[in-house]
Amino acid sequence: MRAIVVVGGQWGDEGKGRIVDLLAEKAHVVARYSAGNNAGHTVVNALGEFRLHLVPAGIFYPDKLCLIGNGVVVDPAVLLEEIEELESRGVSVRGRLFVSDRAHVSMPWHPIIDSLDEGLRGKHSIGTTGRGVGPAFVDKVGRVGIRMGDLVERESLLERLSLVLPYKNVFLEKAYGAEPLSLDRVFEEYAEYGARLAPFVADTADLVQDALRRDETVLLEGAQGSLLDLDVGTYEYVTSSVPSSLAGGACVGMGLGPTHISAVVGVYKSYITRVGNGPMPTELTDETGVMLREGGPRPEYGATTGRPRRCGWFDAVAARHSARANGLTAAALTRLDVLDQFATIRVCTAYRLDGHVTDKFPASAAVLARAKPIYEEVPGWQTATSGIRRFKDLPPQARAYVSRIEEILEAPVHLVSVGPEREQAIVIRPIL
Repeated sequence: MRAIVVVGGQWGDEGKGRIVDLLAEKAHVVARYSAGNNAGHTVVNALGEFRLHLVPAGIFYPDKLCLIGNGVVVDPAVLLEEIEELESRGVSVRGRLFVSDRAHVSMPWHPIIDSLDEGLRGKHSIGTTGRGVGPAFVDKVGRVGIRMGDLVERESLLERLSLVLPYKNVFLEKAYGAEPLSLDRVFEEYAEYGARLAPFVADTADLVQDALRRDETVLLEGAQGSLLDLDVGTYEYVTSSVPSSLAGGACVGMGLGPTHISAVVGVYKSYITRVGNGPMPTELTDETGVMLREGGPRPEYGATTGRPRRCGWFDAVAARHSARANGLTAAALTRLDVLDQFATIRVCTAYRLDGHVTDKFPASAAVLARAKPIYEEVPGWQTATSGIRRFKDLPPQARAYVSRIEEILEAPVHLVSVGPEREQAIVIRPIL
């Protein structure tokens, strides 16, 4: 039995969905274990382009069991919308997509609080997606959350709402000066969601453990990036997800013990991007940054919000920090083709910070904001790589760049993508 975790090594948007879609072909179960619909995966296949925010990327293989674990916050309207879109485009869902009865539900007060709280922060706002996922996790930790098991039981939902909503209305009115929500309206809307989602709700921990007992391969799909983790990321400009967005969070988020994990695959872009606020030492605000954002077949705009991504050269300090925190056994490098256009490519190997040089990633966001990148320059290749399918056929400079990333990550690169299509993947070593 083996469970393999796929995790983002940067600030998200590394192409995890694309890698999971590739690996899912040889897995039996694909499971999402963290975050909510504030994260998005873009998958391109024979049916077209899909943007998934809750449904695991393995859904496009009709023989795979797809699970949404207890570590995910679920917006029922978004989940139903994704299910309907998938079915309308010929993707079978029923009987093989299940969401944990222990997963928490995003309720209508959560996006309201998210937006109002960001407004109160002013120039110190986090830059959230506004989907309410953070406040939903706050309620989870504060023990006033509503779970999928409550949502599908009409009486349980009414009892839970009767307890939680008056408390939340006081909070909305007194703390934010917002209008209270109607118990009757919220109950009727969410009871309907519960009735429609009831066939999809199950004990997903039991399902994934049964799969492992059958010696099946389970692919655990992370969301967001390691540098957004509450503990090892750029706090306070991080995600509120509980459990962790690191590979270790997969165990808690799916109900597995750590001894079930046999491999951890870190996904990294060949450069780096970020959506939202917070320090980013290698950010480029010049023409080069625009070239990174606009130079590929799919320009760099958020899959969830549509916001332009902040772009910069590969940050080896941050990458090594996340690789060690996840205990990587393998890496996947995406969007190598975007670098085809550059005669010279830069890699940040250290920071100049307060008069000294360091290769350590600071704990403080304020300190990181003062860090200045120290670059190593490597030759570009200025040759199109999007049609190449074998590593040995890449230009020598491109192969050297991949080797340099391996040294930085202290983990072997098993896969390199040179475009968004399934076949635009170069397998150096098999992961599954």
